[in-house]
Amino acid sequence: MSAAQPPLRLPAVDPSRSLVTIDEAAREAIDHNLTLVAERYGVSVAQARILAARLRPNPVFTYNAMLPDRVIYDNNVNPIEHVVRTDVIFEGGGKRERRIDVAESARSVAELQLINTMRTIVLDVQSAFIDVVLATNNLAVARESLDAFNALVQVNTERVRTGDLSQVELARSRLAALQFQNDVRQQASKLVIAQNKLKVLVGRTGANPIEATGELRRDTQPVDCDALRRRALARRPDVEALRRDQARSTAEVRLQIAQGKADYTVSGEFHRQRAPHDIAGNEYGVSVSVPIPILNRNQGEIERARQEQQQIAARIRALEAEVVNEVQAAYEEYTASRDVVQSIETQMLAQARDVRATTEYSYRRGEASFVEFLDAVRAFNDTMLSYNGARAEFARSLYALDAISGASLDALALKVTP
Repeated sequence: MSAAQPPLRLPAVDPSRSLVTIDEAAREAIDHNLTLVAERYGVSVAQARILAARLRPNPVFTYNAMLPDRVIYDNNVNPIEHVVRTDVIFEGGGKRERRIDVAESARSVAELQLINTMRTIVLDVQSAFIDVVLATNNLAVARESLDAFNALVQVNTERVRTGDLSQVELARSRLAALQFQNDVRQQASKLVIAQNKLKVLVGRTGANPIEATGELRRDTQPVDCDALRRRALARRPDVEALRRDQARSTAEVRLQIAQGKADYTVSGEFHRQRAPHDIAGNEYGVSVSVPIPILNRNQGEIERARQEQQQIAARIRALEAEVVNEVQAAYEEYTASRDVVQSIETQMLAQARDVRATTEYSYRRGEASFVEFLDAVRAFNDTMLSYNGARAEFARSLYALDAISGASLDALALKVTP
């Protein structure tokens, strides 16, 4: 498998803009999301570990001065001696190369984990953006009903003044208008909550609101579940990260085996001795020390690394099964939401709109009661809210399919090639 490509820099989005599209919100989150800001340090830490793995052991310098008592020195029993010693460690078993292999594999895993975090953050942003659009549409429905009933209250007030309508009927229309006013307030509150959630995800901390623009996604081409499953297993960065981690565990086994090999310490010494009467001389020494690997050959760490390798293999199998299940569940949600949208559009919207218009016309002519008109308006509102929710769920399911299958990485210009 090739190394993970580093994330490409996407075109910057002006964070001062209040009106953003869903793609602009995703790109802004890639640049400014606080979770991603922290996650990027994982790659830097992994890069620093490669630097540490490349380092060789430092040589050891020792200086020793032997200064005998004056009586001993004057009687020529022991001279004054200055000793300079240098010890150089030579690692055996290719430890340095094995450390570098492990560190480079860990960096590849860190890069893929960062990309996977981007994938989940982008899905969260898309879902939050859809919530903003949904809340905006629901608020529009509530305001439309409120405006209609405010106009109806004005008409009924005039009809009561002319004696064409009872005072009770006017009170009913005013009460209904107040109820729709409360609906507007509730929908407005939901919109503010959705906007604040989206602001946090894209990394904005200012007080300016963020507004969503653009239509909800609605793909018409059919979705192949089997193709999605194959793509997810091949393209998901979390799956690829575990596979790279398996390669890292293999390198870890080789490193621990190398750690069991003996290191050689080569020492060089220089002795400068001086006796009375200016008699001086030098001594030179070379030594090699090697530990005898009889008792400790790093058996415990070797076995740990091998068990870790088996553990990662089991995690890969578990994650692959989980990915397959996620694809199937997302596909079921996609088909269900698609069918609900089609059902509401073909069977419910037109009827609910016609019933409301007909009942309103009949009520104004005195042929229908206020309760019948109010029921027709509420039925239409419920249908519109259900339609808005179904459209939102359908768009959400499409983005979920992209995220679960790894296709959303293409839109982010992030490449993970097997």
